[in-house]
Amino acid sequence: MSNSNLHNLNFKNSFVQTFPGDLRDLLTPGTTSEILFCKTSPTPVSKPEILIWSESAGELLDLVEPITTDGIEAKVFTGNQILPEMFPYATRYGGHQFGFWAGQLGDGRAISLGEVINSKNQKVEIQLKGAGPTPYSRRGDGRAVLRSSLREFLCSEAMYYLNIPTTRALCCTLTGDSVIRDMFYDGNPQAEPGAITTRLAPSFLRFGHFEILTASGEFKLLKDLVDYTITQHYPEYQNLTKDKYLLWFTEVCQRTARLVVDWMRVGFVHGVMNTDNLSILGLTIDYGPYGWLDIYDPSWTPNTTDSQHSRYSFGNQANIAFWNLTKLAEALEPLMETAEQLQIGLKSYQETFESEIIKMFSKKLGFENLPAEIATQLITDLDQALQSTEIDPTIFYRELAKVIELTKQTELTEQLILKQIEACYYQQENLPEIAKPLISWIKAFLKIQISNPLAVTEQTKLMNSHNPYFILRNYLVQEALEQLAFGNREQLDSLMLALKTPYQENSVTQKFYKRRPDWAKDKAGCSALSCSS
Repeated sequence: MSNSNLHNLNFKNSFVQTFPGDLRDLLTPGTTSEILFCKTSPTPVSKPEILIWSESAGELLDLVEPITTDGIEAKVFTGNQILPEMFPYATRYGGHQFGFWAGQLGDGRAISLGEVINSKNQKVEIQLKGAGPTPYSRRGDGRAVLRSSLREFLCSEAMYYLNIPTTRALCCTLTGDSVIRDMFYDGNPQAEPGAITTRLAPSFLRFGHFEILTASGEFKLLKDLVDYTITQHYPEYQNLTKDKYLLWFTEVCQRTARLVVDWMRVGFVHGVMNTDNLSILGLTIDYGPYGWLDIYDPSWTPNTTDSQHSRYSFGNQANIAFWNLTKLAEALEPLMETAEQLQIGLKSYQETFESEIIKMFSKKLGFENLPAEIATQLITDLDQALQSTEIDPTIFYRELAKVIELTKQTELTEQLILKQIEACYYQQENLPEIAKPLISWIKAFLKIQISNPLAVTEQTKLMNSHNPYFILRNYLVQEALEQLAFGNREQLDSLMLALKTPYQENSVTQKFYKRRPDWAKDKAGCSALSCSS
């Protein structure tokens, strides 16, 4: 890529031009009120080098030519070189963390370089994660390590190809510097390779940006921020004179509901659904201690900090999203005629989630849309069957499609069904007995499936377009990290190829279509993860 590609980026920087901020470019605590951002320059690194680059994310910035690993791209996307039209800044926000108000937080290790308007007239905010301290770092160093940076890069791209709303990752860049982290919180910090993730989104505004303004009584700034958000990202509501804020909040609730349904469809667990980690645009944001269900267990959380209470477990994500929206509603009360109005938006979350979860499971089971009462019973019974022993849900749903395909050829027996689904069981001993609950469910399901108006081929096509064949299991990323430590990037490159076709069974994805190995069950980085990065 020539230098001119980056230099031709069309920066708008509407956020810093609209709102009050601290423009001193000093790493001081800054004013705690009446500002929304602090000018913040990234801290240079010793040896910037691009480890991996997303070509499709690059297209959002109209960067389509090949890059060099240590050229201008590496310098710009580590913060070593600031382009003339860039305006680096960190934003101020608050949040509820693990159910408690944490007060002012802010971008502690995220620095936005500015907003670009691309050739499709889309606004794209460029943000560096791990580029050094900000006024909101709270005694932190503002850096990130390779293990967390690469995990964020890969997962955000995996979610994009799974068709789930998400921030994007442009590149993961090595810094050449070490970062000290206590991964296990056991008093044994170690030096790890530093890295920076360059991530992209229409905006990184989160619930906490609004919460902090109400908490500190900055109601005019709150109104200005909501008006800005509507104008920039919800323009269909900007010219309304009646119920504008309520309609916007309702849309936020509905987007959030659909997002959580999408997470549940693919077995994704965010892991740290604090209000400062939920996007006001309904995007998946902040990939920290996330995880994918290797074993179907609604109470499972990938976050070691949350292991005791499982607040952010797979099965609790819908409830937590609603709870977070109630906190956003409380923050928006000063803009409403009555607080009761916001209940309309919160009710729409529940209604949207309930209807979308039925539609989602219907498609996972090969139906365009099952009647609610039939779908609810199927879901409830399947949930119990999948929890009867350790079962891999990703493999189960793909093999269920193959069971349906078998109905075209032969009359199914329990033995044939068992043979088809045996790959999803972690315990293989005494399998005929262990598999009885799930086989019983499948037999009941097949009786309902007979009435499906779709042909078998259409059913399985629908199922396989909603049930991924490949998911980015934590142990796979851990293997890639361990290989990288020895200069081997074979696993990394294979994962990058596989995540681009997650619903396809092909030569790339087949390599990863297997249960989590026993050695990875309790190994650090392979199942549960800490917030340390």
